[in-house]
Amino acid sequence: MLYCGYYDYYGNYSCKQEINVMKPDDIARYLKQVYHKEITITGTGKLGETDDGLKEFGYGKPLLISFLADGEAKTAVLSSMRTEGGFGHDHFSDRAQILIWQYSTFNKLPKHVQSIDCGYFTHDGRLESAGNAEEYFILMEEVNGVEYFLDLERISAEGATGLDEERAVALSSYLADIHARKSGEPELYVRRIRDLVGHGECIMGLMDSYPRDLDFITEKELLEIEKTCVDWRWKLKYGTDRLCMVHGDFHPWNVMFREGTDFTVLDRSRGEWGEAADDVSSMTMNYIFYSLRKHGRLDHDFKRIYDRFMENYLTETEDWEILKIIQLFYAFRGLVVASPVWYPNLDRDVRVKLFNFIKNLLSDDEFDYRDVNSYF
Repeated sequence: MLYCGYYDYYGNYSCKQEINVMKPDDIARYLKQVYHKEITITGTGKLGETDDGLKEFGYGKPLLISFLADGEAKTAVLSSMRTEGGFGHDHFSDRAQILIWQYSTFNKLPKHVQSIDCGYFTHDGRLESAGNAEEYFILMEEVNGVEYFLDLERISAEGATGLDEERAVALSSYLADIHARKSGEPELYVRRIRDLVGHGECIMGLMDSYPRDLDFITEKELLEIEKTCVDWRWKLKYGTDRLCMVHGDFHPWNVMFREGTDFTVLDRSRGEWGEAADDVSSMTMNYIFYSLRKHGRLDHDFKRIYDRFMENYLTETEDWEILKIIQLFYAFRGLVVASPVWYPNLDRDVRVKLFNFIKNLLSDDEFDYRDVNSYF
């Protein structure tokens, strides 16, 4: 029996998934894919069985396989990763990333044990080869509709309609619904907050993408923002009871509307579970951003839409605690829209106000969503 489990945030072991028994015929079928020869399994057993009590964390127990390939005796070692919580191994994709990397690099280092193949287990215990992969892809169904950012472009040019407020309410109600679904894996919350600060797609990665010698922010100011974000990470990381289902990149380019308030979301990112403030800040930052470009502040139609979104969300969830958490997530989203890489044609005044927003928010213990303009 091949087991995969994990240690939770408090050090307790849990079995998350049990994969069916690997039958000799399944192993032989897999090895035939790899060697392109007739395979006969002659034995299997655990490799390097030691119990020195020193290192207990890490990889699954390696399996030694003895077999004949067109009559020639061979051995190979099959190794997988356990799914302990933390250390960046939480998701199936994390473990796949590590094993794919190992397969592609072991044979490039002198004196390193040679890698034969990289593969995966199916739910029914079969083994499949992925060793010839160059790049991975995803195949999805087609979605009809219009991207929501085009609504914001239209509002900026022509003004809002009643439907625009209805759509803001529909989006906030959708978030209230998914955020009500909770998870009991606290290490995933700690990771989500850590990734928000340190991941290459998030705060530190964004800062590293900013060119030097900018006229709207200095490197010293960026450094101070980054240090403050680290302080916020330590402030938020223990709020593990807030772990909930999230989209992870809930912005207007990832929502497609059809008639009325009927919509589909796209491109979920960075994990199934996280912090509600991530999704709320991601969408509402764009109402702020579009209004700053149009009015120099949150005002007119965009303010009405922002207010409707926030009031509806807070009414449905009664999650007032989010106002003590959203600052760090707004800092991330502010860095996105202020970026000269992502948005090269912004007026300097808009970028300055966005950085004022970031710095003033991070110094505030509770976000005043009714007076957003005070942060500019």
